Amino acid sequence: MTQPRRPAGWPASVRIGISGWTYAPWRGAFYPDDLPKKRELAFAARRFEAIEINGTFYGLQTPASFGRWAEETPEDFVFAVKGSRFITHLLRLRDIETPLANFVASGLLRLGAKLGPILWQFPPSFRFEPDRLEAFLALLPQHTDAAARLARRHDGRLNGRAWIETDARRRMRHAIEIRHDSFRDPAFVALLRRYNVALVCADTVKWPLLMDLTADFVYCRLHGSQELYRSAYPAAELDRWADRVGAWATGQPMEDGDFAGRGRGVRRRRDVFVFFDNTDKLQAPIDAGGLIERVGRRLGAQASVCSSPAVAGG
Repeated sequence: MTQPRRPAGWPASVRIGISGWTYAPWRGAFYPDDLPKKRELAFAARRFEAIEINGTFYGLQTPASFGRWAEETPEDFVFAVKGSRFITHLLRLRDIETPLANFVASGLLRLGAKLGPILWQFPPSFRFEPDRLEAFLALLPQHTDAAARLARRHDGRLNGRAWIETDARRRMRHAIEIRHDSFRDPAFVALLRRYNVALVCADTVKWPLLMDLTADFVYCRLHGSQELYRSAYPAAELDRWADRVGAWATGQPMEDGDFAGRGRGVRRRRDVFVFFDNTDKLQAPIDAGGLIERVGRRLGAQASVCSSPAVAGG
């Protein structure tokens, strides 16, 4: 299957994909039995226009890995990169200048034009502290030139394997996923808007699901609303999410959901990223395909989003 091109006049970039791509239960269902394991990313990238890289959350990767991922994916593909848990969970945003430089130097810029938003996921025990959060937001590079300068400040851990150059100046995007109710605060929403950082619309069993628009793009993670990482999305829920995506992409009012901030944000067309993280039991590829079909119908441009994946039992 080839990657469809977007028609002229498409109002905003809508990318619907999956969180990660290496899951043993997908073998023989989403992935053919005879597909070499090293070809899984290439296979998934032909069916979805964006995928989250999860391994970056658990440890520093290498420029060689980022380069290989870039080579294995179509030209117009985009990766979302999950930020290091060493920064968010262990250091809890304190004394992170060098760890942040190491994270960037590990190879993010090797993705080139395929580098999409960087996802910063906070732990459930992490509370909203305005000063600490703003200090973190102020450190985040807003374009690749700034990221390259930051990467050059890496420490000795990356000597000999750092990637500290960019092939072009491009903007960089950041998104924050919260898991504590203290973030239901207008001051938090205002702070994100000041730095053009997206508040992740995270559909989970027990964590806050806020729909405030805080950046020039929207970032959604659908973890499974009934059973975390496992439950499928029935047709009615996919219809609801498709309506939301259509509104965001075309700049229409979107009032469906909970909001913490004052106002609904500037009415404008926005790029939209949606990732299904209900990866157990093969639900993510199926649900991503279902949402792609619905969004395509609503926007009247089915060819503008990647075709529904061929999934056994889907």
